[in-house]
This record gives sequence, structure tokens and C-alpha cells, in this order.
Amino acid sequence: MNGAFTWLFLAALLAATATRLWLTARQSRHVHAHREAVPASFAGAIPLAAHQKAADYTVAKSRVAMAEVCLSAALVLALTFGGVIQWLSDAWAEAAPPAASGYGIAHGVALIVSVVMLLAVLEMPLTLYRTFVVEARFGFNRMTPKLFVIDLAKQALVSAALGIPLLMLVLWLMQRMGELWWIWVWCAWTGFNLLVLLIYPTFIAPLFNKFSLLEDKGLASRIESLLARCGFRSSGLYVMDGSKRSSHGNAYFTGFGAAKRIVFFDTLLARLAPAEIEAVLAHELGHFRRHHVWKRIAVLFAGSFALLWVLGRLIDLPWFYTGLNVHTMSTATALLLFVLVTPVFTFFLQPLMALHSRRHEFEADAYAVSHASAADLEQALVKLYQDNASTLTPDPLHSAFYDSHPPAATRIARLRTA
Repeated sequence: MNGAFTWLFLAALLAATATRLWLTARQSRHVHAHREAVPASFAGAIPLAAHQKAADYTVAKSRVAMAEVCLSAALVLALTFGGVIQWLSDAWAEAAPPAASGYGIAHGVALIVSVVMLLAVLEMPLTLYRTFVVEARFGFNRMTPKLFVIDLAKQALVSAALGIPLLMLVLWLMQRMGELWWIWVWCAWTGFNLLVLLIYPTFIAPLFNKFSLLEDKGLASRIESLLARCGFRSSGLYVMDGSKRSSHGNAYFTGFGAAKRIVFFDTLLARLAPAEIEAVLAHELGHFRRHHVWKRIAVLFAGSFALLWVLGRLIDLPWFYTGLNVHTMSTATALLLFVLVTPVFTFFLQPLMALHSRRHEFEADAYAVSHASAADLEQALVKLYQDNASTLTPDPLHSAFYDSHPPAATRIARLRTA
């Protein structure tokens, strides 16, 4: 069985990698082929130079994406068939020999954390290239090397503070809760995610950005009126200093219950008129009123429940380990291998997830135009497309496979018929 699983995994990895490269190459070719002319529906709003910048930006990002695809596949092969996971497991076992009952939690935590750190180090060159070369070349990067290092240190500390206790709990539950351990792990995972949603706005986000109350009284009054019409209660309207890292703009709401807050990037406020900001916020409120956030959370939790059930069936089967060139059967190696293998086998579900997300975007747009001006939302989106160098001519197949938002032309056409 292990030989069959080996070939099945390699075939799935090859198919996923080849498809990702093919789709990215299609995107790059399609965007470049339409570089010399602004689409008719945007001809009066976006200059040719801005359209060409967006095309060049998309092509540059596609090249990085193709490198990431190749690196990801190489790392998966190195960790499994290259013997890296087994070597790390043996090394940690020598440092802390397993007890008679098997490998302990300390061994599992050390193994998984070392793999995560190794992957982070090996992926760092592409991250640096994307930030300080691609983003800088097109005028978006405002991150300094010092801030990059500070952010990296903070992210590592927050990840360790939250992730290691969770990992210890998961491994303990896997070892102590019998055959139904996966239900207990799912409950722990669900509770952890809800806790992070609750504490993120107040305790985590301020570690990375400065949040200040919206000082523009006229805009604040306009937004409060919109919130009243939409029946949305917020703990406050905040402005985030997104400009210290990037010139991209955005707006979002975060948290739930009494911790909900609305956040605007300072770059967004600098570019859009008050009516356009109101329309953008109406779209975000559409996600709230249509319960998109909770629907996505429900899908996430249902998916994790199903995947943990599958892992519960695989964890005691030797071929699952040996088929990936790992001979240490432990809860940690099972969890690690499953995390590596799952994206390979679920890759072709991506179009369904993207379609689901695009439907939510259309629903949020429909809600927005019932509480704000469709023309203002269209104008805001056109400005954001231009300022963020978003391509107006994506490859249809690439867009259908990946894009969480509808293509610009399709979205604008719907707003114009609203």
C-alpha cells in the first residue's frame, strides 16, 4: 500500500504544480497581450500609462509566483522523500530519547517548530525580493529593512506565544483522548480561532500598527448615519497607519460582538472622497449583514472537522508514513505530514472556494448600492484599481480558478446596471 500511496502523492503533486505553473503563465501572457489598450469600459477613467503599469506589475508578480510554486514543491519533496523530516525527528530523539510509551510532546513540538523555522528561512529570499524589489519597483513598498526585521521578530514572538501552547495542547489531546482524539482537537482548534478573532483587534493588531480614532467629524457623521441605516453597532471608527509599510489602500471591520471595530487605511482616506468612502464601507457592511464572515468561518470549521476525521483514520496506518519516506510513527509526524499533504490533494477544490467568495462579493455590492450610491462605489473601485495597479484584463481561467473578487469589468458592469 505504501508504494501505491507514494505514486498517488507524487502524481497529485505533479498535477497541482503543473496546473499552478500553467495558470500563472496564462495569466502573464494574457495580461501582457492586452497591455497596449485600456478596456473600453475603463477608457475614460484610467489612463493608458496606469493600465500598462498594472499589466507590468501583474507580470512581475506572476514571475515571483512561479518561483514560489517551484520552491514549494521542492520543499515538500525535500521534507518527505529527501528525508529531512526523518533526520530532524532522529536528531531530536537523540537529544531527548523517547520514553517507553513513545515520543513525547517535547519531541513533537521541537520537530514541528524546527520544520516551520526551516521553511521560513528558505522562503525568506522570495519574500525579500517581493517586498524590496517588485513592490519597490512599482512604488508600493514603504517598508524599511529595520521595520521588516522588527515585524519579523514580532510575528515570531506572537506566533510562538499563541502557536506553541496550542500545539502542545493538540499533541496532548492526540496522545490521551483515545480514538476520538480528533473531535477534541477540533474543539480546541475552533476555540482557539474564536479566541484570536476576539483578541486580535485589541491586543494583536496594535503590536504592528498604530490605530487612532477617525478625526474627520464630517466623514465620521456620514459613516455613523450609514451604520444606523444598516443596523451595525461598532466599538469605534479607526484609522490605521498602513502607509508606513505600503501605499496600497483598504478598509475592513474586524472582531465580533462588542469588539467589532471599523478600520480605514490612512492611504484609503487620502485617495477617496467622503461619498466614495461611504460606498466602500457599505460594501464591507454588506458582508456583515449577509453573514458572510460567519458563513466562511462555518466552512472553515466544517472543513477542519472533515480533515481531522481523515487524519484520525490515517494516523495508525504505517503506509501513510513510509509512503512519504518517514519511519517515525508519532502524533507529531502524522500531524506534520498531513499538513504538507493536504494542500496537494485539495488544490483542485480552489475554484469552488473562489466561486463562493465571488458570489459573496456580488452580494455585498448589491447590499452597498441599496444603502449608498452605485456611482460612488464604481468611482471608488476604479480609483482603487488604478492606485493598487490591479489588472483590468485577467486571464479568465486564472481568474475563475483563483480570484476571490470578480474581474473588474464584470463587477463594474453589474454596478452600472444596478
